[in-house]
Amino acid sequence: MSDQISLPNHNFPTTSNSINLSEHPHEWLVIYFYPKDSTPGCTTQAVGFSCLQDQFAELNTQIIGVSRDSVKTHQNFTAKQNLTIELISDKEEVLCKHFDVIKEKNMYGKKVFGIERSTFIFHHGKLIKSYRKVKAAGHAEQVLEDIKTLQEVSQ
Repeated sequence: MSDQISLPNHNFPTTSNSINLSEHPHEWLVIYFYPKDSTPGCTTQAVGFSCLQDQFAELNTQIIGVSRDSVKTHQNFTAKQNLTIELISDKEEVLCKHFDVIKEKNMYGKKVFGIERSTFIFHHGKLIKSYRKVKAAGHAEQVLEDIKTLQEVSQ
């Protein structure tokens, strides 16, 4: 897979409605993939992005999280953690396969397939930067700083 990932023309269910990423209205879009709602690392990451939501908004940037959890699970996660970001339910793994984030993992000696924590920054629908094998702690802050830098360069 090359870094020429495009935004798919497909409607995905979200915590509040549905979204077609190819028709995304914001100038900047951050899509991050995480393994599972309400787990420690995923909570750290989602809360991190939510806490910085206002700063991302000032940069005309929307944050969208993606996992294979159901919309209901996302809604519970959002309510429990007071999340301010949108979450996409990708139960059929359409987005996960499109972004090639399903990887073989070793869980307690068993090989399983799961989402590799990954983040993608788009500007006007074009992939600008990607992160693979992300560590949750501090990642939202890193993405925010990178967007600031990218916006300075693109002016």
